[in-house]
Amino acid sequence: MSRMNGGAWQPGGEGFGFGKMILEAVAIAQGTEPTDMADEPRTGSPDGESRVSEDKRTLHQRLAVRELIHSEVSYVNTLQLCALAIRSRLQQLPQGDLDVLFSNIDDIIKVNSKLLQDLQQTDSKEEEQVQLIGNLFLESQEELERVYKVYCVNYDQALQLVESYRKDPALQREIQDIITAVVPQAGPSGLSFLLVIPIQRITRYPLLLQKILENTLPDASAYPVLQRATSALQDVNNSINEYKRRKEVASKYSKVEQLTLRERLARINTHTLSKKTTRLGQLLRQEAGLVPRTEDKEFDDLEERLQWVSLCVSELKNNVAAYLDNLEAFFRFQPQEWDLDIPGGPVVQYRNLARDLQLHAFPAFQRLEGLVWQPLCSLAKALAGPQNLIKKRLDKLLDFERLEEKLLEVGSVTCEENEARHTYQALNSLLVAELPQFNQLAMQWLGQILRTFMALQRDLAEQVLQKAEGSLAQLPHCQLSEPAFRKLLEDALGQAGHQLRSFQENFEKVLPPPTIQPLLPGAEGQVQALLNKYGPGKLYQVTSNLSGAGTLDLTLLRGQIVALLQNKDTKGNSTRWLVDTGGHRGYVPAGKLELYHVVPGEEKLRGQAGPPEDARHLTPEPTPAPFPTVSTGTQVVAVYPFVARSSHEVSLQAGQPVTVLEAQDKKGNPEWSLVEVNGQRGYVPSGFLARAPSPAPWGWSLPS
Repeated sequence: MSRMNGGAWQPGGEGFGFGKMILEAVAIAQGTEPTDMADEPRTGSPDGESRVSEDKRTLHQRLAVRELIHSEVSYVNTLQLCALAIRSRLQQLPQGDLDVLFSNIDDIIKVNSKLLQDLQQTDSKEEEQVQLIGNLFLESQEELERVYKVYCVNYDQALQLVESYRKDPALQREIQDIITAVVPQAGPSGLSFLLVIPIQRITRYPLLLQKILENTLPDASAYPVLQRATSALQDVNNSINEYKRRKEVASKYSKVEQLTLRERLARINTHTLSKKTTRLGQLLRQEAGLVPRTEDKEFDDLEERLQWVSLCVSELKNNVAAYLDNLEAFFRFQPQEWDLDIPGGPVVQYRNLARDLQLHAFPAFQRLEGLVWQPLCSLAKALAGPQNLIKKRLDKLLDFERLEEKLLEVGSVTCEENEARHTYQALNSLLVAELPQFNQLAMQWLGQILRTFMALQRDLAEQVLQKAEGSLAQLPHCQLSEPAFRKLLEDALGQAGHQLRSFQENFEKVLPPPTIQPLLPGAEGQVQALLNKYGPGKLYQVTSNLSGAGTLDLTLLRGQIVALLQNKDTKGNSTRWLVDTGGHRGYVPAGKLELYHVVPGEEKLRGQAGPPEDARHLTPEPTPAPFPTVSTGTQVVAVYPFVARSSHEVSLQAGQPVTVLEAQDKKGNPEWSLVEVNGQRGYVPSGFLARAPSPAPWGWSLPS
């Protein structure tokens, strides 16, 4: 076999045999006899001419075999130069660029090196060499298709990078110098020359095999093998072309664009409206059962599995997000930074343990965001492309079904319609071919994320136990068994719960009954008039300010008292009630009214004024207890929040301390008190205030 040195062929022992074949070819072409053919019949006889023709065929076959093997040697050497010498010297380029430029060239080198080694081994079996070569290519068909289709798909992206480098003359010159030094024959083409070599090689295999086949006798045993090998390599090239076309379609439709409403509207034109209308019509006809729907159980199963994976990822992402939020809130709680003013004992031990955990255990667990959250977000982003492709497939399927109907009816479609049919077929074939692998990889990715999360949790637990081991031994009750400690804890919590309930009951005893809204200042006379006229069962209080929108709607203030005349309007609408304010009548929303509970003082005045007009209102509503009296200068607590409605009032927050200045307003009405809150003075409802209880000291201590 010829020996290669830097890609140049040097004659050796077998090189001499190759030169001898060339001399024989020249002699046959000139019609003379080679020296080792002196004993054969002369070319002038029919047998001699047949023998010369057979020798020519055999010689050309051997030359074609040598061309295949020698070109394979040169090709593999060039690939190795690209992968080792050139790629290692282009370190000024980002690693991402190098991955795109050289793609899966290492896989190609591995496959073609194995093929070259097997081809060279056929030299020792000259009689069977041609048949062995055919079998080798048949065996390598799948591997060649697998590695070369990946390279060919990435080739266009690599060319785009090469074009971008030309915009930087200094970088382009540096790259060109490196390539010229390693591969002088690349010339000014540089990277482009090297990148196209694998594509040229895979397309040349059928031609090389065809050349060997043409110089093989049809009745030879190697002929059918070579035929199958040549056809197989042509199929490989066709498959690569189809795969590349599918990838281009997928790349076009898998992009998830974040468009604003204005940008979406700008893309609408008559063509898009026509397509969407046609698809909608096709879908409606299918739903109505007028036309059959295309069933594809294989794709439906794959889509269902993808949606299931997407749902799992989405749920896990939401849970991890909530977990991280809670974790961040937990880390903000640092009891070791607070001075609890409790000398010695378990509290100090707990603070020391908390400090150790904050400094050593918890920081390691914070890797959760980088090891779990970010990969989970990347997985969710990776799922968006296939999901978008599935949506596009549905659109293209509707187009395809409509065109198939047209093809059956008319017998032909336009070129544009035929391209739409092919687009669906390419998209569907790509999804059916790649969704199984994508689903499997997504499940593996998800499983790895879950395993990482579990490992982090386990490491945290181990670190916490390790840190706490010494402290736990010093804490009280460390010698108790787990059931005994659980019983002790339940008793302590039960005692604490009983004390809390007791405190709540004491606090509720001094609370005034809740009121809806305090009366507006000066509204007592109006309320008394309505009470005398309609009775307590007809009085309602406005819960929020109302602004009348119609001619018969009333504008009322929050807290104002009205009397119900009718619980529906003239159209029978029960959400609008007819009321009387004592001066005007009109409609208000029923949801803004609440039954007013008459206090005993008002009921007593009504009894002095005379009997009610309607005997149905003789039984008053249950009335709350009177407002508690609060002495001037007393410090009380706001029980309910209150929002000031004028400059004479002041706002309150529930639980806010309040100083009472006067326990009534200027007219002596005890329902309003003048108070001071945060340096501001104003009136607030007296029912919103209460004295804070002074319960006995409470708490608990664990027995030692």
